[in-house]
Amino acid sequence: MRLLKDILYGVGLHAVSGSTNVMVNAVHFDSRNVAMDDVFIAVRGTITDGHEYIEKAINSGAKAIVCEELPKQLVSEITYVEVDNGNKALAIMASNFYDNPSKNLKLVGITGTNGKTTISSLLYQLFKKAGFKVGLISTIKIMVDDAEYPTSHTTPDALVINKHLRMMNEAGVEFCFMEVSSHGIHQKRTEGLVFEGAIFTNLSHDHLDYHKTFAEYRDTKKALFDNLSKKAFALTNIDDKNGLVMLQNTKARKTTYALKTYADYRAQVLENQFDGQLLKINDLEVWSKLIGHFNAYNMLAIYATADLLGLEKLETLRLLSELENVDGRFQYYISKEKITAIVDYAHTPDALKNVLDTINTLRTGNENVITVVGCGGDRDRSKRPVMGHIASEMSNKAIFTSDNPRSESPSLIIEEMEGGVQPQNIKKIVSIENRKQAIKTACQLASANDIILVAGKGHETYQETNGERIDFDDFKMVTDFLKSLDK
Repeated sequence: MRLLKDILYGVGLHAVSGSTNVMVNAVHFDSRNVAMDDVFIAVRGTITDGHEYIEKAINSGAKAIVCEELPKQLVSEITYVEVDNGNKALAIMASNFYDNPSKNLKLVGITGTNGKTTISSLLYQLFKKAGFKVGLISTIKIMVDDAEYPTSHTTPDALVINKHLRMMNEAGVEFCFMEVSSHGIHQKRTEGLVFEGAIFTNLSHDHLDYHKTFAEYRDTKKALFDNLSKKAFALTNIDDKNGLVMLQNTKARKTTYALKTYADYRAQVLENQFDGQLLKINDLEVWSKLIGHFNAYNMLAIYATADLLGLEKLETLRLLSELENVDGRFQYYISKEKITAIVDYAHTPDALKNVLDTINTLRTGNENVITVVGCGGDRDRSKRPVMGHIASEMSNKAIFTSDNPRSESPSLIIEEMEGGVQPQNIKKIVSIENRKQAIKTACQLASANDIILVAGKGHETYQETNGERIDFDDFKMVTDFLKSLDK
């Protein structure tokens, strides 16, 4: 049990009714999890408002309530704490409850539209190979050294983050690499965390359903850097026009990386093939199993981060050459008929263009590129026609299909994608609502040496429709179809 006043340390308090000198068992923001002598924090969410569940939490045994607006009727013997921002209070209280675990390891946050999962996962992989105990908090999973835990958000809620950081402390973890999404920053999930450094990858069209404007989306990312201490490092991609914006107000040590312009860390692609690429990083050559210019940026960010964290340069280059692709990120399979299938998480216009650019750079010109792509439901609608245009413009054949339609009509989503197709590309597209049938059709259309790109879902192993998740694995689906055609 913990003293409530200790858990509240650092939280901006407006008013307190009752005593904070009481012992509490646990901190919760979901009233369904509240038990005897717990603290319930009423958080205003995008769908529900925790203030509506204060009475339920008290009936379940809550000893204290933290909220932005005090109830009209206060229950005696219950401590009420009024705060300015419930999300921020939750994050700081979660950190305090778990003894501020981020202070006991070197936590590095990675933010940007594309590249977060690859960079965080490969930094985990590299530091493990270097002999360290390492943690990972990513879209795909949470790792506490060798122990794996599932995750459902790019940046989990503050309680999940701090619980696992505490587990990392107990396991002797020295470094942790964490994806930091714009949603996570905006909802204050990273408040109270102490970062050793932050990495900015790039910024392109995404999440405008949530942030409304690109400027708000950019400035939300920037907040991660604004809050860094002067002991931390801020590493940014200055080939991206927003790269220097991230550094404007930070107190951290400013460092840059780039392929096209002068920077502290520079890289050049010397060779690019389907089995890897040869890079020159700050005048030293290294072979990477990951291909494409977007992965050259990722490798450079990883090298720079390792250097900033004190790893020896030549040892880092050796380890870079051993890194394996992350599931669902340009993950490929070549059939007996020499058909190459590539599965990638590309679900933004920029990411889709980058993957197709890489494919078109590597092909000889005699192969067909067949792209299977969709757009998620209940998400930013403005990118749908852009995705449709890119897929149809850069492929020989584009198959528009479902990709987690959620509560929306798959056919209407596809119709919005079709709206971006130029007249000269109309004959190149076909729309197949059923994703399994779309992937099967792509395999049937492909001939020897052709390339199939299945974009959008990557590592995800489900399809989400009307609140139901159905097992669905793009990589397994496309490889199974191609194997059946080999027989």
